[in-house]
Amino acid sequence: MIDWVSDLLFWIVFGSILLFLRGRRIFWTVGALGMLLLFNQFFTPGFFHLQVLDGHLYGSRIDVLNQGAKVMLLSLGMVLVIATGGVDLSVGAVMAIAAAVSSRLLVTEHLPAGFAIAAALVVSILAGAWNGVLVAGFGIQPIVATLVLMVAGRGVAQLITEGQIINFLDPTMVYLGNGHLFALPFTLTLVLLMLGLAFFLVRRTAVGLFIESVGDNAEASRYSGINARQVKFLVYAFSGFCAGLAGLVACSNIKSADANNIGLYLELDAILAVVVGGTSLQGGRFYLVGALVGGLFIQTLTTTLYARNVSSDISPVPKALVIIAVCLLQSESFRTRLARVVRPSERVLQPIGSRPPQKPITMTSHDSTES
Repeated sequence: MIDWVSDLLFWIVFGSILLFLRGRRIFWTVGALGMLLLFNQFFTPGFFHLQVLDGHLYGSRIDVLNQGAKVMLLSLGMVLVIATGGVDLSVGAVMAIAAAVSSRLLVTEHLPAGFAIAAALVVSILAGAWNGVLVAGFGIQPIVATLVLMVAGRGVAQLITEGQIINFLDPTMVYLGNGHLFALPFTLTLVLLMLGLAFFLVRRTAVGLFIESVGDNAEASRYSGINARQVKFLVYAFSGFCAGLAGLVACSNIKSADANNIGLYLELDAILAVVVGGTSLQGGRFYLVGALVGGLFIQTLTTTLYARNVSSDISPVPKALVIIAVCLLQSESFRTRLARVVRPSERVLQPIGSRPPQKPITMTSHDSTES
């Protein structure tokens, strides 16, 4: 009875949010998330079941929030990079570096957890700044510049950990990815704090306008007095910071630093989250909340496939098909063509008694003889 009431309240709130977002670009992303949740409501037993243990909420939906925090953190940095017309393929490797630095300082060097966390975040910002220097300073294509760190970053992480998996049990580090605040995972608090920080920077200052201007036309923004290089440098540094925070959460989840597997392929999920959230890869206008909802959608889809016992070898196939469908629904041109197919336009009938259009009469000159 309690589960039935909680499910009803959930769908009432979700439906109200969907109605509020009607006509906005994020509507289709939230709608796709709702369809996915509705599928789980009927076909995944226990997906909506929640229980309270030791004052903490547990359940599949809570697991989605906790596990999806990494992709959502990455998407907050990635959306700003993509808004400038770039892309950051190195965020997964930066996650591994942050995990390696924090674990090495914590376990091998026996330094306080606070110092280890701060050092890992500083190194992550420097890694993002390195990408910014290559892209903004030397004019290297973003996909090439970030690919360098994507390939070399895991090697750097392996050097830091000396090729070993470093385990830890420090309470502060463990709390980052496994703790709870107000009965909810602490990772959700981190995501909301980062969203608040990003929202303040891009909506309460001129930074957001600068980012969109650079993404629309970098050359025109330069003539209008905007330092495009500085803007690009800052967004890559911020992306590095978000990746470092996601790396700390990832290693905290498993209580160890595995340089080979932490953040592996998550850069692709982050890019997908941004695109599903409504931001164009061509740059320009971006959507912070849309990126978060996109990350939540990606994680919900992944959890759904695992719950349906879909093999990890073939799970990318249905995942790709669903994402393509969502992106098509977001396309205004596709929706217009679909509407024409579903409801073809009627022929315009001529009123009864009306004359068909006549060809215009042209005057021609000719010779005539009079008798």
